[in-house]
Amino acid sequence: MSFDERPAPSQRDLANAIRFLTVDTIEAAGTGHPGTAMGMADIAEVLWNRFLKHNPADPSWIDRDRFVQSNGHGAMLIYSLLHLSGYDLSLEELKAHRKPGSRTPGHPEYGITPGVETTTGPLGQGFANAVGMALAERKLAAEFNRDDFPVIDHHTYVFVGDGCLMEGVAQEAASLAGALGLGRLIAFYDDNGISIDGDVRAWFADDTPARFRALGWHVVSDVDGHDPGAVEAAIEEARGVHDRPSLICCRTIIGFGAPTKQGKEEVHGAPLGAAEATATREALGWRYPPHEVPSPIRAGWDARKRGADRQAAWEALFARYRATHPDLAAELQRRMAGEAPVAFASAVAAYADALLAEPPARQPLRKASSKVLARFTALLPELIGGSADLSQSTLAWTAASRSILPGGFAGNFIHYGVREFGMSAVMNGMAAHGGLIPFGSTYLVFSDYARNAVRLAALMKLKAIFLYTHDSIGVGEDGPTHQPAEQLLALRAIPGLSLWRPGSELEALLAWEDAVGREGPSVIVAARQDGSAIAHSGEHRQAIRRGGYVLSEPARRPDLVLAGTGSELGLITETVTHLAAEGIHARVVSIPNANIFAEQPTAYRDAVLPPGLPSLFIEAASSIYWYQFLRGPGAVVGIDAFGESAPGPLLYRHFGLTAEAVAARARALLAVGT
Repeated sequence: MSFDERPAPSQRDLANAIRFLTVDTIEAAGTGHPGTAMGMADIAEVLWNRFLKHNPADPSWIDRDRFVQSNGHGAMLIYSLLHLSGYDLSLEELKAHRKPGSRTPGHPEYGITPGVETTTGPLGQGFANAVGMALAERKLAAEFNRDDFPVIDHHTYVFVGDGCLMEGVAQEAASLAGALGLGRLIAFYDDNGISIDGDVRAWFADDTPARFRALGWHVVSDVDGHDPGAVEAAIEEARGVHDRPSLICCRTIIGFGAPTKQGKEEVHGAPLGAAEATATREALGWRYPPHEVPSPIRAGWDARKRGADRQAAWEALFARYRATHPDLAAELQRRMAGEAPVAFASAVAAYADALLAEPPARQPLRKASSKVLARFTALLPELIGGSADLSQSTLAWTAASRSILPGGFAGNFIHYGVREFGMSAVMNGMAAHGGLIPFGSTYLVFSDYARNAVRLAALMKLKAIFLYTHDSIGVGEDGPTHQPAEQLLALRAIPGLSLWRPGSELEALLAWEDAVGREGPSVIVAARQDGSAIAHSGEHRQAIRRGGYVLSEPARRPDLVLAGTGSELGLITETVTHLAAEGIHARVVSIPNANIFAEQPTAYRDAVLPPGLPSLFIEAASSIYWYQFLRGPGAVVGIDAFGESAPGPLLYRHFGLTAEAVAARARALLAVGT
């Protein structure tokens, strides 16, 4: 029989290509998680070969379907899919799985592997990212689609396991998705009943279909995940539901095909072993050597022509759209490219000029941030805000805000409810989707709930903005449960995260400008209490952008430096007055972004904080962070304890954060220096 006369490979043959690329790669690496890829291979084959709209030659095509593997420990599933369907991911890259510098790391990582839409591994967050991607699709469709021109028209598919659905972040995101009716979101639940500790029934007895129905999802339950026909029918049903997200519950066998290990926890996170790998080949009729996929099976997987044809059809649609709606087409392309509007820089400059021309005035720093945010919301239609049920307290809601509600996605503000973690992970999904710059707000102390999502935003270099207010003991009577102490330290320690704690409206303006323009996430911390009435000069505009700068200088050579951030700048200003009355002259340094300041050249940092000049750092938070900036005699005045329940001004006195107390510390510092 000639090659052309050979029967086309079966769907099981195609799925087995995934299984054995997985088995062979993990055997060679000596480490990895084969069970998930082997168990979900049949589901993946149906989705990718029958439904997924994508083009391997252009992983950034605007209207591609998004596919997220939330159970990222089974990374060889997505790597095999990308390799087989024609993405720029060679067999040699698969063989380098889990090795330094490879494009196939231990868990899928955004920006490393073409076709990987988000970094997954911390369970549940990939699911929440998928909710964000589906929300972004609905939001952009509402803005840009016109009659006969559905230029934004794609689905978001996500694979999840038991572990994902045990994590609280998945519940938060699923609840939001159901409330908003995200009809183009389809999740596949890998119901294999096994986690690392074994059979999950002893600790995960949820009626998952009932739970998701109660959350407003359409559910297709009891699907045989190894029956391609059943999987295809379930997907067809889910794609026909437009007003709700869908969950397809697939019964699978973890490690499918491994004769003695399938269905057991031992196949979850370790190689099969040589003997079991051989036995699996025999059981599934796979007669090929390690890493070999025969040509007919490769041809059955190749999605390049199909993908190119679908993208070409979309591009023809978009060309007609551009001819009919040129302004909308240009705006969509600008936003998907991540470019700022032409007039944005000049508008920010004009705002700064106006602030410099005004007499300085005290105002709550969250209000200063909100004024900037209102202006930016009008300037940047891609800016999509939100709050974890605190929009009136954080002042994230402005006159320019319009709610996104079930069935109405044209607004620019999401009411996330009390879901700080879910909010942050959904924001990451929107940022990864493209076309939007998400920001979300809550109190600084509740950043602890969200921190792992903030960390993943930094790992992925996503343009997401986390707005935190109520930033210190100034919260007052609500007490230590609501008064952050260590949170600034913890957030500043995240690599690649840029944290701003502005002390004036100009600093807030330039913080927001930096946040919407930088590659990577930002935190903006805006105090509830008043900032100082700072008289900025024109030189400060560029200096603020360097993270730290000389805010004021005495007429003669300074005796010491007083440095601080945010609302403590007012305290420092008062301290300078106390010291000046005693003949002690202080330079005032504002460091609104210590992450950026730490990256400045040594010469600049030395000019701001001269080596050998005594320095006193003041911040109403953990003191530990600031010791790195001491270049000689120095000390830090902070709060290395939990707060108390009392009015804010009383607490500042209680913890020694008054002008008199700081002046005393300054005198003591100078006495030691002499």
